Amino acid sequence: MKSAAVFVLFAGLLILHVEGQASTSVRRCFCLGPAANAVRLQLVDKIEVYPVSASCENVEVIVTLKNGAGKKCLNPNSGFTQKYIKAALKKRSAA
Repeated sequence: MKSAAVFVLFAGLLILHVEGQASTSVRRCFCLGPAANAVRLQLVDKIEVYPVSASCENVEVIVTLKNGAGKKCLNPNSGFTQKYIKAALKKRSAA
């Protein structure tokens, strides 16, 4: 009886310890390799900007290309990307 009580106490403490552990931070960035500095504007269908988050410490700019040509990551620090984002925001606010 005494050993069963010790076992239940130990199991309870173990469960509390495991639940209290912080989850490991897994980096889940969309852009893993080097990013492009520019793309042809005629090929861009959509632009997505992902700010820094708990799962990725980088700002990510992803463009979806027309005709199912896939997605490309843009360098958020390049002049082309910054101008393109400003133009897209200006166009969006005008509409």
